[in-house]
Amino acid sequence: MNITGMVHININCSDYENSKAFYEMLGFEEYLKVPERNTEEVAAAVGMTTYRVKGALLRLKNADPPLVLDLLEWKEPSDESSPYLNLYQPGIARLALSSNNIYEDYDFLVESGVEVLSRPVTVTLGESTISRFFCFKDPDGIYLELVEIVRS
Repeated sequence: MNITGMVHININCSDYENSKAFYEMLGFEEYLKVPERNTEEVAAAVGMTTYRVKGALLRLKNADPPLVLDLLEWKEPSDESSPYLNLYQPGIARLALSSNNIYEDYDFLVESGVEVLSRPVTVTLGESTISRFFCFKDPDGIYLELVEIVRS
């Protein structure tokens, strides 16, 4: 295999404008609109005969390496079902983002009305790494995690 890194993470949403505003609040910015429709060849590559979406690629400001979200609201076909009901369901469960001030970020999200699962908690990883984290949800209930790593 010749894999050299990650390109983007696709997040499907029920309301593009609402989700875009949420991810912008987290520090992402739109840098490329996704075409509403594409060729039959592109549709086939994602397992469909045709599709229609509203979306864009969003990048996290000042992230190194870059972190890109492919945020899509599917118009045709569409699916009204909920995302994962819990964090232990098989599949990609959550997106973990890094913070350099987890307590300030926690307060900001709570004050902004974001659903959080708990206050930041501390966990020791190995003998010398301490991690503080908490989980929260985006407007569609997709789980996200904010992590601050402190090396001792």
